[in-house]
Amino acid sequence: MDLKVKTILVSQPKPESDKSPYFEVGSKHKLTIDFRPFIHIEGVDEIDFRADKINLLDHTAVIFTSRNAVDHYFRIAKEARITVPDTMKYFCISESTAYYLQKYVVYRKRKIFHGKQRFAELIEVMKKHKKETFLLPCSDILKKEIPELLDKSKFQYSKAVLYKTVCSDLSDLEDVLYDMLVFFSPAGIESLLKNFPEFKQNSTRIAVFGPTTARAAKDAGFKVDIQAPTQIAPSMTMAIENYVKEHNKK
Repeated sequence: MDLKVKTILVSQPKPESDKSPYFEVGSKHKLTIDFRPFIHIEGVDEIDFRADKINLLDHTAVIFTSRNAVDHYFRIAKEARITVPDTMKYFCISESTAYYLQKYVVYRKRKIFHGKQRFAELIEVMKKHKKETFLLPCSDILKKEIPELLDKSKFQYSKAVLYKTVCSDLSDLEDVLYDMLVFFSPAGIESLLKNFPEFKQNSTRIAVFGPTTARAAKDAGFKVDIQAPTQIAPSMTMAIENYVKEHNKK
């Protein structure tokens, strides 16, 4: 018989809002849910960026796939003492990412375009601007789909690695045991193994979000107990709640 789930560690920062569904699920089912990022972002030094011989001003448009990309694009521009021209066009993966640009530019005075959420949707928007020379600020870990779609549509673009995904130090968790660990990326699985090379799953339940995370967990020899998104559980919190309802029955 499966052991009940009472403690959960989510490998992400603690939600800023008290209305997070994690807190609702935790309160409803009397669970202790802790949050701890297993990975973090570090910016690439300006010296390393210059070594790639990419000139920001050689491009007439920028593709932003995340807020991190926005932050590090403007960071590197500032460190390199480059003034981004007002004529620069910005193509953002979502409306929220587009609005985030207000942190750096006067939104209403700039040429800003956005998709709905998926990169394929943004590609359709970009097709109306095929003559632009695009810059893609990104992490060292980039979804394969992104360059594949750009190449397939024959866009002229440069990829600029401006930040890196790094394993966090989790040594303080060594003696802390949880009934469930929740992962959102292959890098999170990698961080677990790097921090605790002797880790044994035993009765610990593993929850994963997305097919690439699931593959990384299975490649590491773990049994995946919970996977999202699915038709019945489009979010991780719904997937966790469904599992807890089933396995915490008296």
